[in-house]
Amino acid sequence: MDGLRGGAGEGVWVRLGAGPEEDAAALRRAGALLRRGGLVAFPTETVYGLGADALNPQAVARIFAAKGRPADNPLIVHVTGVEQAGPEVVAHWPPVARRLAERFWPGPLTLVLPAGPRVPAAVRAGLPTVAVRCPAHPVAQALIAAAGTPVAAPSANRSGRPSPTRAEDVWADLGPHLDLLLDAGPVPVGVESTVIDVTAWPPRLLRPGGLPVEELEAALGVSLAPPPALAQGAAAPAPGMKYRHYAPEAPVVLAGDADQGAGFLRRWLEEGQRVALVGCREDLEAVLRRTGADARWLALEDEPARPAGPLIALDLGPRARPDLHARRLFRALRAADAAGSTRVLALAVPEEGLGRAVMNRLRKAAAGGEVPGREREARAEGRDRL
Repeated sequence: MDGLRGGAGEGVWVRLGAGPEEDAAALRRAGALLRRGGLVAFPTETVYGLGADALNPQAVARIFAAKGRPADNPLIVHVTGVEQAGPEVVAHWPPVARRLAERFWPGPLTLVLPAGPRVPAAVRAGLPTVAVRCPAHPVAQALIAAAGTPVAAPSANRSGRPSPTRAEDVWADLGPHLDLLLDAGPVPVGVESTVIDVTAWPPRLLRPGGLPVEELEAALGVSLAPPPALAQGAAAPAPGMKYRHYAPEAPVVLAGDADQGAGFLRRWLEEGQRVALVGCREDLEAVLRRTGADARWLALEDEPARPAGPLIALDLGPRARPDLHARRLFRALRAADAAGSTRVLALAVPEEGLGRAVMNRLRKAAAGGEVPGREREARAEGRDRL
């Protein structure tokens, strides 16, 4: 085990990769902690998760307390495979669910299924369903196996904050609440799993995520239904459906195109705001050309210095690379905070493939602060005329 550190009231941060024996020892320790009701933060292929024994109500309660998470926001139960999601966890498996699990597990797909009798009410937010996923990250798989129990794990951040894609993000948000943090470096996907409800036909898309909707619909041979409308005060059937999520400290405005973005940028700079631009490189360059503003371009791999100037540009990658947009999004939103930004201007990305998940996160972060661009308004009007 390399890089052990901690302090008063804090758990231990373990950097994996020192060697097979050291890593195996760290995973055994983490599994034992979970069995005793502890909290272990760990990497998945999507984001870092905050894990507890999914069948232990007291351990699950620690997740909600650590994150400040509302009780009507259910958790995802992580398993090593269908076999671990037996009748005590999943009451029964609809044929379509088994088919999707065979096709996409392990991977960034969460299935909402009828809950078995041992799943605590807090995990389900009191609903008769449970969200279940089999992660593809080898550390996540090894941890669940070492624990010998399904692991409930939301993203390992304070509720409402951008999800963590690096161990440093987890430690910054939750260090005092953790028993152990397993650090395997940055995660490869960068946005949370896709969540679908397979208790209905056609299945409902509850949250776009790391598995593109197009791949799911091709496998199903049918379009996914939209999420249900939530009644006032009702619990959501999946995480990420209620409340403001994924948000930095600074207010976020989501602009539909460069023209809209340029208008906001001019006004904010005149007001003396410290602005972080987030978007595809081509769109960032277009906004800067329109305004004549000079931005400091920050590499997302670096820790931004505070202060970083009145205008920074955080590049999500070329428009044709939605995989990069997903991988860099939360890192960019956290970098905006680290640079001391007072406003975040996000530019819409192409809403295809993983871009659908990226736009979902940006809309949640903006919490109503979305301004459709002219091109998107024209497309919407065209759809209305069909």
